[in-house]
Amino acid sequence: MSAEPLLSVRELHTSFPLRSAVLRRPVGQIQAVAGVSFDIPAGGTLGLVGESGSGKSTVARTIVGLEKPRSGSIVFDGDELTSLPRASMRRVRRQLQMIFQDPYASLNPRATVEQIIAEAWLIHADVVPKQRHRAEVRELLERVGLNPDHAGRYPHQFSGGQRQRIGIARALALRPKLVICDEAVSALDVSVQAQVLNLLEDLRRDLGLAYLFIAHDLSVVRHISDQVAVMYLGRVVETAPQDELFARPLHPYTQALLSAVPDPTPWDKPEREQIIIGGDVPSPADPPSGCRFRTRCWKAEDICAEQDPELTVRLDLHPAACHFATELAGAAR
Repeated sequence: MSAEPLLSVRELHTSFPLRSAVLRRPVGQIQAVAGVSFDIPAGGTLGLVGESGSGKSTVARTIVGLEKPRSGSIVFDGDELTSLPRASMRRVRRQLQMIFQDPYASLNPRATVEQIIAEAWLIHADVVPKQRHRAEVRELLERVGLNPDHAGRYPHQFSGGQRQRIGIARALALRPKLVICDEAVSALDVSVQAQVLNLLEDLRRDLGLAYLFIAHDLSVVRHISDQVAVMYLGRVVETAPQDELFARPLHPYTQALLSAVPDPTPWDKPEREQIIIGGDVPSPADPPSGCRFRTRCWKAEDICAEQDPELTVRLDLHPAACHFATELAGAAR
């Protein structure tokens, strides 16, 4: 791996206007992403986890240019994406692809599998010569575990897991360096999830891909990620290597998420603390002062409302944004 990260995100802020119901005038801002920073090395995988509404998908959409950031820096393979001209951004998108959450909605129902995969080569004609399109489509389908003879079929003729494999083949068509997986397995059955995760791991090993893997299921993230970043209400509250985060979580929110993960063999593990978070996630249009998790945190004190904790190394372990970071008894599994 190179010394410089393939993707470096620094202090990313993305917000959306909140408009009045009658005149549609701006009356506020929804802070979807508020100061997110992380790095992904070439060939590495970062798992981005958190509850629905934490801003994970907005981070992904901002990186690929589907949303415009309010401020911050996104450097991909040496290019600053936030100020890149449109013509140059087309070149960068060849190296930066995305797999979407819904395998049913992300594929054109009126196009065959061959047309879906080959569409990218019509835009980037220098990647694959036109006379090689059919052969390349068959090779990609075989690589993702589908029958190459089914290239002439339509999406409705495939199962959910097969459609997601088509989405993966489409993402690989331009030979990217980084693939963003936005809840790529959450809509699939558990057995199919395992197949797709194993496929993604094989592709990373064979092609040297890097992943930004977005999910709310921590057991899935544990299977595929090298590093994990935990998001809550638009901010990263803890980040660590995968094995260390699962063994020694420091932030109360991370501890609560981990305590909710079912353990298939609890008799082989030390008893762990069960944590139930009360209340609802605050509105991103009016987030709490100080620590955004304090309204649901059992450790919260006055300082939590007055001072926003920095994401810095705690207990000589790894970064966590909590004034009262402590290890969780029985967390190691």
